[in-house]
Amino acid sequence: MPQVPDISAAEWKIMKVLWVKSPQGAYDIADALNRTEAWHPNTVRTMLTRLRQKRVLGVKKYKNLYLYHPLVSEEDCIHAQSESFLQRLFGGSVRPLLVHFVKRQRLTKADLEVLRRILEEES
Repeated sequence: MPQVPDISAAEWKIMKVLWVKSPQGAYDIADALNRTEAWHPNTVRTMLTRLRQKRVLGVKKYKNLYLYHPLVSEEDCIHAQSESFLQRLFGGSVRPLLVHFVKRQRLTKADLEVLRRILEEES
């Protein structure tokens, strides 16, 4: 798995747009985000620049357009963020994480059965 830099919550929103469809120009990305975010197009461009500096996004010029595309997969980013979360909050241990969620979330019997099967397969 490639080394994935930390990306902010706002940057995740941009990445999600590009994981669904890429390459895309800044205008198209801003337009897609305009449905859920009230961001100025310059804000989107600033975040695209940051993501390029972090080497998470690549860009290719086509005529007078800059088309952005992910350099890392969504799966790799989720894995990196999960590992970081697990380390920060639970000292890297999965057991307290599972205990926390089982006690705090309302899990259905079906959820518990799926979890049980996954744990049995992994052990």
